[in-house]
Amino acid sequence: MTERREREGVRDVADPDLRKLRVLRELSERGTVSAAAQALHLTPQAVSQQISALGRELGVPLTEPSGRRLRLTGAARIVLRHADAVFTQVEQMRAELAAHQSGERGEVAVAGFSTTLSALILPAVARLRETRPLLRTSLAEVDPPESFSLLHRGETDVVISADTTSNPGPAGDDGRLDGRFHRVALCADPFDIALPEGHRLLDSPSLRLADLADETWIFATTGMCHDIGVAACTAAGFTPQASHAIGDWDATLAAVRLGLGVALVPRLAKPAPRPEVTIRAFSEQAPSRTVFAAVREGSQTSPEIAAVLDALRTVARAAVAA
Repeated sequence: MTERREREGVRDVADPDLRKLRVLRELSERGTVSAAAQALHLTPQAVSQQISALGRELGVPLTEPSGRRLRLTGAARIVLRHADAVFTQVEQMRAELAAHQSGERGEVAVAGFSTTLSALILPAVARLRETRPLLRTSLAEVDPPESFSLLHRGETDVVISADTTSNPGPAGDDGRLDGRFHRVALCADPFDIALPEGHRLLDSPSLRLADLADETWIFATTGMCHDIGVAACTAAGFTPQASHAIGDWDATLAAVRLGLGVALVPRLAKPAPRPEVTIRAFSEQAPSRTVFAAVREGSQTSPEIAAVLDALRTVARAAVAA
């Protein structure tokens, strides 16, 4: 009888509230009520109330005490397994509703790291102002992984990011292979070499990374550009002698001009030209990174987002052309 009543109770479960499901998912990802509240711009009390209400709607407890914290129950894990599929379906519904209309109106928010703002996002926005004048775009400079958190929470619609290969490994903080996001490759961004005036290889008919094994190097301070440069030199057969770590491309070229070393510069960075500095493309062995756009899975067919992705692809191809 008890088992029968439980089955009958499950059949009577109310439809879950999507807003409450989002709160539960945020608690699962953030780990604490206070962290989830901060991410959702709610009070901790409101987060607890939303989750308790969802549990009552579903007829199962979703949290249980664990010391001074709350931890998710097995029932909550079951709910969360289905939540991402629910949200994907909602995104697809929104995309189809938007496609039902003209697709000329709307608003799309784009977030990207600093290099992509002037090289990709701003030119794409300018292009859209000509082709879709009623489509409003807003942009923000945000680095991964925060940009992917904004995308996940619906606070931006398109994220521009990069990785070092066309076949990245397991899902990470930069959204790689994350089933919640749809990824669109924009371009391969090669790294060129900045050389000072009078350098022995300025007029060389060919230029390989290995030809620079004996040089003094200027690398980015940290992050992908630093890691790509060091890894590329190692793959070319030498350990680079690094003299300076500089996080600004204009300052990097100033250091090259002073003869403090040579530097790898991503083509998308497009720093302002400096006298007495030449930026050359490699004839082979050029390191590169893959620049891509990510959107929430299911939203890529929305006419507004599709238009933004198309503009980004067009601009990206031109931006990295040698």
